[in-house]
Amino acid sequence: MVGAAAAGSNGAAFVLTHRTLLDPVMLSVALQRPVPAVTYSLSRVSELISPVRTVRLTRDRARDAETMRRLLAEGDLAVCPEGTTCREPYLLRFSPLFAELADAVEPAAVDARGGWVYGTTASGHKWLDPVVFLMNPAPAYRIAFLGRLPTEMTRASGWTAAEVANRVQRQLADALGFECTGLTRRDKYMILAGNEGVLGHRGSK
Repeated sequence: MVGAAAAGSNGAAFVLTHRTLLDPVMLSVALQRPVPAVTYSLSRVSELISPVRTVRLTRDRARDAETMRRLLAEGDLAVCPEGTTCREPYLLRFSPLFAELADAVEPAAVDARGGWVYGTTASGHKWLDPVVFLMNPAPAYRIAFLGRLPTEMTRASGWTAAEVANRVQRQLADALGFECTGLTRRDKYMILAGNEGVLGHRGSK
């Protein structure tokens, strides 16, 4: 772990890069307290085995905004704005919803290293991803807290939500040595698995 979350960060959106389904769990381990996570198209099995609270998003923007607003009012929240895992040194396009709703944004650069096998799949059973990742001889996670986004770089200072999201994506990519892309979650699944990556298709999380 590198750095630390800002003091008095209750009600913050922890914006994570998404490497495996363990990312929100590792965030909670690093913070030494449980932080709920919002998810999209997570299977029931993944929900049942998750040691942290998960809350489903629906792709209905108004409903999802209300859900996240309620969770942020209760405390901190883990958000993976890429919407899906990515094993390569790239970041998918960030959804700007977190930037619309959170007054406190805490970028956290997450990277997972296995060695033998990847801990993420686009066409298999996603609930097995954490098991596969932990089968590596020396699985390792690295989380770098980059510090709370300054107020002058948020919507409070006139930035659009998309500008904030792009700024955070670039900040996280620079911290990891990754490349930003404009590819979406749907693009990834269409390229790798020939579907949109939603429940009902094999390959959903």
